[in-house]
Amino acid sequence: MERHEVDAELSLPATIELLEATSSAHLAYVGADGTPRVVPVGYYWTGTEFVVSTAATAPKVEALSARPEVALAIDAGDTPGGARSLSVRGRASVEIVEGVVPEYLAAARRNMGAEAAADFERNVRRMYDRMARIGIMPEWVRLYDFGAGRMPRFLQQLAERSGMTADDWAD
Repeated sequence: MERHEVDAELSLPATIELLEATSSAHLAYVGADGTPRVVPVGYYWTGTEFVVSTAATAPKVEALSARPEVALAIDAGDTPGGARSLSVRGRASVEIVEGVVPEYLAAARRNMGAEAAADFERNVRRMYDRMARIGIMPEWVRLYDFGAGRMPRFLQQLAERSGMTADDWAD
Protein backbone atom coordinates (compact mmCIF):
# COMPACT_ATOMS: atom_id res chain seq x y z
CA MET A 1 0.00 0.00 0.00
CA GLU A 2 1.35 3.42 -0.93
CA ARG A 3 1.89 6.04 1.82
CA HIS A 4 -0.84 8.31 0.43
CA GLU A 5 -3.31 5.39 0.60
CA VAL A 6 -2.37 4.73 4.25
CA ASP A 7 -2.80 8.42 5.05
CA ALA A 8 -6.17 8.52 3.25
CA GLU A 9 -7.52 5.59 5.32
CA LEU A 10 -6.26 7.17 8.55
CA SER A 11 -7.90 10.51 7.74
CA LEU A 12 -11.39 9.15 7.05
CA PRO A 13 -13.97 10.63 9.47
CA ALA A 14 -15.03 7.13 10.59
CA THR A 15 -11.39 6.20 11.29
CA ILE A 16 -10.87 9.35 13.35
CA GLU A 17 -14.08 8.65 15.30
CA LEU A 18 -12.92 5.10 16.01
CA LEU A 19 -9.46 6.22 17.14
CA GLU A 20 -11.00 8.83 19.43
CA ALA A 21 -13.60 6.43 20.84
CA THR A 22 -11.30 3.69 22.09
CA SER A 23 -7.78 3.15 23.33
CA SER A 24 -7.83 -0.64 23.30
CA ALA A 25 -6.76 -2.93 20.49
CA HIS A 26 -5.54 -6.42 19.71
CA LEU A 27 -1.89 -6.82 18.74
CA ALA A 28 -0.84 -9.81 16.63
CA TYR A 29 2.80 -10.83 16.40
CA VAL A 30 5.00 -13.92 16.28
CA GLY A 31 6.26 -15.06 19.67
CA ALA A 32 9.86 -15.95 20.47
CA ASP A 33 8.95 -19.63 20.02
CA GLY A 34 7.74 -18.99 16.46
CA THR A 35 4.01 -19.34 17.17
CA PRO A 36 1.43 -16.58 16.62
CA ARG A 37 0.08 -14.41 19.42
CA VAL A 38 -2.84 -12.03 19.70
CA VAL A 39 -2.95 -9.97 22.88
CA PRO A 40 -5.17 -7.14 24.08
CA VAL A 41 -3.25 -3.87 24.43
CA GLY A 42 -3.82 -0.24 25.14
CA TYR A 43 -2.52 2.15 22.51
CA TYR A 44 -2.04 5.83 21.84
CA TRP A 45 -2.28 7.25 18.32
CA THR A 46 0.23 10.09 17.87
CA GLY A 47 -0.99 11.00 14.40
CA THR A 48 1.89 9.13 12.76
CA GLU A 49 2.32 5.95 14.80
CA PHE A 50 0.51 3.72 17.26
CA VAL A 51 2.30 3.50 20.60
CA VAL A 52 1.88 0.45 22.82
CA SER A 53 3.58 0.52 26.21
CA THR A 54 4.46 -2.43 28.40
CA ALA A 55 6.90 -3.68 30.99
CA ALA A 56 10.44 -3.93 29.70
CA THR A 57 10.34 -7.61 30.73
CA ALA A 58 7.15 -8.48 28.80
CA PRO A 59 7.57 -11.45 26.41
CA LYS A 60 6.43 -9.36 23.42
CA VAL A 61 9.44 -7.06 23.84
CA GLU A 62 11.92 -9.82 22.99
CA ALA A 63 9.67 -11.23 20.27
CA LEU A 64 9.14 -7.88 18.54
CA SER A 65 12.82 -7.07 18.70
CA ALA A 66 13.49 -10.24 16.69
CA ARG A 67 10.43 -10.10 14.39
CA PRO A 68 8.98 -6.60 14.14
CA GLU A 69 6.12 -7.39 11.73
CA VAL A 70 2.77 -6.86 13.47
CA ALA A 71 -0.94 -6.43 12.92
CA LEU A 72 -3.21 -4.29 15.05
CA ALA A 73 -7.02 -4.46 15.16
CA ILE A 74 -9.14 -1.72 16.69
CA ASP A 75 -12.83 -2.61 16.88
CA ALA A 76 -16.09 -1.03 18.01
CA GLY A 77 -19.77 -1.79 17.71
CA ASP A 78 -21.70 -4.91 18.56
CA THR A 79 -24.34 -4.98 15.84
CA PRO A 80 -23.84 -5.63 12.13
CA GLY A 81 -24.81 -2.06 11.26
CA GLY A 82 -22.62 -0.54 13.98
CA ALA A 83 -19.54 -2.71 13.51
CA ARG A 84 -16.36 -0.83 12.68
CA SER A 85 -12.83 -2.14 12.57
CA LEU A 86 -9.50 -0.60 11.72
CA SER A 87 -7.01 -3.17 10.52
CA VAL A 88 -3.36 -2.09 10.57
CA ARG A 89 -0.21 -3.87 9.44
CA GLY A 90 3.22 -2.49 10.08
CA ARG A 91 6.58 -2.76 11.74
CA ALA A 92 7.22 -2.28 15.42
CA SER A 93 10.23 -0.53 16.86
CA VAL A 94 11.05 -1.23 20.49
CA GLU A 95 12.73 1.29 22.76
CA ILE A 96 13.38 0.78 26.47
CA VAL A 97 12.84 4.04 28.35
CA GLU A 98 13.67 4.98 31.90
CA GLY A 99 10.52 5.59 33.90
CA VAL A 100 7.13 5.72 32.23
CA VAL A 101 6.37 6.05 28.52
CA PRO A 102 4.61 9.45 28.13
CA GLU A 103 2.05 8.06 25.67
CA TYR A 104 1.05 5.44 28.25
CA LEU A 105 -0.10 8.19 30.59
CA ALA A 106 -1.66 10.18 27.74
CA ALA A 107 -3.75 7.15 26.72
CA ALA A 108 -4.93 6.63 30.30
CA ARG A 109 -5.88 10.30 30.70
CA ARG A 110 -8.28 10.04 27.76
CA ASN A 111 -10.64 7.87 29.79
CA MET A 112 -10.18 9.22 33.32
CA GLY A 113 -11.08 12.26 35.31
CA ALA A 114 -8.27 14.43 36.68
CA GLU A 115 -8.21 12.83 40.14
CA ALA A 116 -8.27 9.25 38.82
CA ALA A 117 -5.56 10.10 36.29
CA ALA A 118 -3.35 11.57 39.02
CA ASP A 119 -3.80 8.43 41.16
CA PHE A 120 -3.08 6.21 38.16
CA GLU A 121 0.09 8.14 37.29
CA ARG A 122 1.33 8.00 40.87
CA ASN A 123 0.83 4.21 40.99
CA VAL A 124 2.36 3.66 37.55
CA ARG A 125 5.46 5.67 38.48
CA ARG A 126 5.84 3.53 41.62
CA MET A 127 5.52 0.32 39.63
CA TYR A 128 7.74 0.94 36.59
CA ASP A 129 11.42 1.83 36.72
CA ARG A 130 11.62 1.15 32.99
CA MET A 131 9.10 0.52 30.25
CA ALA A 132 9.16 -0.59 26.65
CA ARG A 133 7.79 1.87 24.11
CA ILE A 134 6.58 -0.04 21.07
CA GLY A 135 6.01 2.26 18.11
CA ILE A 136 4.02 0.80 15.25
CA MET A 137 4.39 2.58 11.94
CA PRO A 138 1.39 1.73 9.75
CA GLU A 139 2.31 0.34 6.33
CA TRP A 140 -1.14 -0.97 5.40
CA VAL A 141 -4.46 0.26 6.82
CA ARG A 142 -8.08 -0.55 6.06
CA LEU A 143 -11.22 0.74 7.71
CA TYR A 144 -14.20 -1.58 7.68
CA ASP A 145 -17.51 0.13 8.45
CA PHE A 146 -20.18 -2.48 7.85
CA GLY A 147 -23.16 -0.14 8.32
CA ALA A 148 -21.73 2.13 5.63
CA GLY A 149 -21.13 -0.81 3.29
CA ARG A 150 -17.36 -0.60 3.69
CA MET A 151 -16.40 -4.23 4.16
CA PRO A 152 -13.75 -6.63 2.93
CA ARG A 153 -13.87 -7.03 -0.85
CA PHE A 154 -14.90 -10.72 -0.70
CA LEU A 155 -17.90 -9.84 1.52
CA GLN A 156 -18.81 -6.89 -0.70
CA GLN A 157 -18.84 -9.18 -3.73
CA LEU A 158 -20.88 -11.80 -1.89
CA ALA A 159 -23.40 -9.18 -0.73
CA GLU A 160 -23.72 -7.71 -4.23
CA ARG A 161 -24.19 -11.17 -5.73
CA SER A 162 -27.03 -11.84 -3.29
CA GLY A 163 -28.62 -8.43 -3.92
CA MET A 164 -27.82 -6.96 -0.49
CA THR A 165 -26.98 -3.31 0.19
CA ALA A 166 -25.43 -1.45 3.10
CA ASP A 167 -28.96 -0.73 4.35
CA ASP A 168 -29.49 -4.47 4.78
CA TRP A 169 -26.48 -4.57 7.15
CA ALA A 170 -27.78 -1.65 9.21
CA ASP A 171 -30.98 -3.52 10.16
